[in-house]
Formats: sequence, C-alpha cells, structure tokens
Amino acid sequence: MASDSYLVKPDPLDPRLTERVRGVDQTGAAVETAVTVERALTIFLNAQEIVTAMTINDYPEYLALGYLLNQHMLLPDDVVTGIDYDEELAVVVVRTKRKTDYEKKLKKKVQTSGCAQGTVFGDLMEALENVTLPPAELRTSWLYRLTQEINTTPSLYLEAGAIHGCVLAVADKPIVYMEDVGRHNAVDKIAGWMFRHHVGAHDKIFYTTGRLTSEMVIKTVRMGIPILISRSGFTAWGVELARKANLTLIGRARGKRFVALAGTERIVFDQDLAYVEEESAKHRRKAAMHDD
Repeated sequence: MASDSYLVKPDPLDPRLTERVRGVDQTGAAVETAVTVERALTIFLNAQEIVTAMTINDYPEYLALGYLLNQHMLLPDDVVTGIDYDEELAVVVVRTKRKTDYEKKLKKKVQTSGCAQGTVFGDLMEALENVTLPPAELRTSWLYRLTQEINTTPSLYLEAGAIHGCVLAVADKPIVYMEDVGRHNAVDKIAGWMFRHHVGAHDKIFYTTGRLTSEMVIKTVRMGIPILISRSGFTAWGVELARKANLTLIGRARGKRFVALAGTERIVFDQDLAYVEEESAKHRRKAAMHDD
C-alpha cells in the first residue's frame, strides 16, 4: 500500500487517461487492454506560442510552468499574473508581469534524446556554470524504502504502460509522483508544482524511471535538486555533466542493486543488504537486459 506521504500521486482510474482497445495476442486469441491516451497541448508565454507537446494532460498548468522554467524562459523570481487553460482549444497561457520575447531563442535549440518533444536551449549549458547544488545526504536505507514505495504505488504504468514516471521525495518519503508519455514532461510537471507552491529544492531527491541523459541531469540541476536516482542506465554526457555540477547520480536502482557515478560523497551506506528484498517481477519495469 502507498503511504500517506504523497501530496500528488497517479490516478490510474481516471477515465481520461486510458482507453480500452481490442486486439489479439500471440496465439490469435481476442484480448482487450488498456492503452494510454496522449493529447496535444500548446503552451504560450504571454502572447507568444512556445511549443506544442504531446502529453496525457492531467496537469497542464504545472507542465506549462515547468517547461518554461526548465527552458529558462520563466525565471525563478518571475511574477506569474495568471495561468489560463482552455481544454477545448488544448492551450495553456502563462502570463507574467515581466515582458517576454523569445523569438530569437526559439530558433536556437538542440533536439535531445528525450521522448517526444524534449528540447534544451544552448544557453542552458552556460547556466549550469552558475549553479551550486546544496550539500545533502542520501542514506541507502532511504533509497531502498523509497524505491519500494514508488514501485508499489498504483500508477498508470502498472495499469497501461507506455509511460514514464518521476517522483519528488524528502528522505525516504515520496511527496509528488507525476507520469507522462515523455519523461521530460513528468520532470516539468514536478518543476511547475514546486514553483507554484514555493517548494524548496535543497533537501529533495528526484527519482525517474527513465534514462539518465544530459537532459535529465540539466533539468535536475536547474531545479536545484542535489540527488537524482533512476532505475535505468546512464549516458556518458549525462555522467559528465553530473560530475561537473556535483550532482549525485545513481542509476540501475532495482532491488538491492544500484550504481553511483557522480556525487558519491553524499551517500551514507547504512543499510544491511541482507534485509533488502529483490524487486518482484510484478513491479519490474522496462530495463536494459545487460543491467539484470
């Protein structure tokens, strides 16, 4: 059972998020299965159209805020005067007190390896130079309790699959769990939630089901979170950037196992592995075969 520590968590029974589809299985027998629904959402910043993202669209306001923050279009000290969402037009407009114009920046962008429409603008790399992540601690006992809690929380992944999950945690307590068809969308929704509710990042842990790519590292560092954990593997550039930013980077975290490739000085090895269970097949998510 999931704990009561969640402030936001998946609602796999939300009828807007899945559809039942009929087909056949490998034997030719008729089957009916749940599939994840994705929708287009266009994000505006004031009067300027910024991007159209494919999303499950459960938290459009958080997604818009987080996307703009992580693209450095919305600044941490910006005053947001309004967020207008039109479900029929599939448009969300973020309005700020500061006048904005990103026409030139929209022409200079790098397509990342993230699912769907993840992009990172070139000047975000320069912004990493000015980020100092706070000192923090990650106890391995927290890590094991946290991953167990996340893996057993009812989710859209367990209901229908074809989705990524990201979780914001404090110590061993998950507090916000977002899912989406692209892992960058799930990250952005958490960033937007933090901004909207004035939540600090210095004592937080970020968990993702997706790969630890440069995009994931950049977004985590931009959010000011000092620890990033994934059940999946790494890219070389992701590791390089994490080391440069002194981000604690842990991947292949499944059952008793994990690998830390950056920021290892934050880890406190306080868990006796004899008391840690291996991950059950029921809750095993997609992973590279060589990691098993």
